[in-house]
Amino acid sequence: MPGSGKSTVGVLLAKALRKNFVDTDLLIQEETGEALQDILDRQGIASFLAIEESVIVRWKPEGQVVATGGSVVYSEAAMRHLADHGICVYLDVPVPILEERLSNLDSRGVVRQPGQSVHHLWAERDPLYRKWAKLTVENGHDNHELVVHEIATALTALEAS
Repeated sequence: MPGSGKSTVGVLLAKALRKNFVDTDLLIQEETGEALQDILDRQGIASFLAIEESVIVRWKPEGQVVATGGSVVYSEAAMRHLADHGICVYLDVPVPILEERLSNLDSRGVVRQPGQSVHHLWAERDPLYRKWAKLTVENGHDNHELVVHEIATALTALEAS
């Protein structure tokens, strides 16, 4: 979800695990030469989702910590690709906290229908995130170090099994 802390936690997790960090939103911007919101405004949701899927399925995420855009979960192909090349982690944040964090939905490149609320966006995406996640971590607070520790510990356990 937008506002769940993917990028912040991702950077800290990459440092803790001594891995590279990649934000797929930046990969999209590099490829298109446009800001996410500009793509959405100019080309619409369907085109944006097609671009996002194309960028992700052509990219190899092995050995990296990756923060995806929240809309990648709409693509079965992209999610299967990510799941085949790593462990998907869902940062679960309660809707009221997401609403506090997302004051700029109309300008931050969030894929959503016109007027769609944070609650409705969460209700639409939450089941999809849970479908793909091998690990779900609660991130409704601002203790990023705790979240990183939980993820790192769980990843170690998953890799050992």
